[in-house]
Amino acid sequence: MTMARFDATAAANPGVRQLQPYQAGKPMDELQRELGLSHVVKLASNENPLGLSEKVRTALQGELSDLIRYPDANGFYLKSKLAELHGVDTHQITLGNGSNDVLEILARTFVNADNEVIFSQHAFVVYPLVTQAIGAKAVAVPASDYGHDLDAMAGAITDRTKMIFIANPNNPTGTFLSTESIKTFLDKVPSNVLVVLDEAYYEYVAEHERAPSIAWLKDYPNLVVSRTFSKAYGLAGLRAGYAVTSAEIADLLNRIRQPFNVNSLSLKAAEVVLDDHDYLQQAIKVNAAGMQQLIEFCQQDGFGYIPSHGNFLTIEVGPKAADIYQKLLHEGVIVRPVAGYELPNHLRVSIGLADENQAFIDAMRRISY
Repeated sequence: MTMARFDATAAANPGVRQLQPYQAGKPMDELQRELGLSHVVKLASNENPLGLSEKVRTALQGELSDLIRYPDANGFYLKSKLAELHGVDTHQITLGNGSNDVLEILARTFVNADNEVIFSQHAFVVYPLVTQAIGAKAVAVPASDYGHDLDAMAGAITDRTKMIFIANPNNPTGTFLSTESIKTFLDKVPSNVLVVLDEAYYEYVAEHERAPSIAWLKDYPNLVVSRTFSKAYGLAGLRAGYAVTSAEIADLLNRIRQPFNVNSLSLKAAEVVLDDHDYLQQAIKVNAAGMQQLIEFCQQDGFGYIPSHGNFLTIEVGPKAADIYQKLLHEGVIVRPVAGYELPNHLRVSIGLADENQAFIDAMRRISY
């Protein structure tokens, strides 16, 4: 008897078949292997250039002997720290393997194939990814000046809308929404539609401009606020993020959250870095100086850029952006092409240390456009 060949593509869910794998920033060692380079600067993944907090490094050493044990599935100590920081109850917090994990858990909990999910053009690629994986309809609303058009997004709401993603600041454009505009938008959204406010770059926003988003939860039970330890807190490799919601939403999220989705080292590192205020302030200071360094380069050399409130600058380099990206790789500098975000003429450059930023600037001035 001849067995029929299993057609994996045909068997997969329709939404999954339409997806392309997430393209992460090129690893440094991969570029070194490919081109035989001895020194590489990576400014592609919006990582904190300061390196690991020394307090975290010390704390992790103390955790090594217990790695034969499963982590605390509930993350008691980290949740307690976060609850104290944000003035909420621990039952309002959901931990994730990075905030991406939380975004996926949210979609899996509340969205089905009959629903629509709204997000902005040029917004974080994970939003359409999790939407299509579930088979829901992705509604990408055209951007306004590279950022969210909240009036148009409110106008896109239908009876099928279940969730709206808003990134503030947005990645990869760095655009930012004022407190007043978000509050006005929340007042327009029906109470049966979840609004996910993704604040992965929250700490880089000037304090006087930060929205009191978590305080809004008591007035908007359909609001979800997600944050991460991967950016300003410097824990990208350990993967820790969280959402703050109503206790009712958190209870539902924790019903499908994978057991032990945040490992022991991540839990300890996140707990410790929350108390390392000097590290966070230094990260913010270095970012501000690096941002100014890149902006001055753009102004001196005639490149346009999208004003950014994150730890990156998206620079308009023209129709040869893909070629410039490749030339930069040969110069040992990794940045991020963003054609997949409908920005084919731009490159996103993460803010590094001063010498790393200068390496990018020097490389740009060496290559021909």
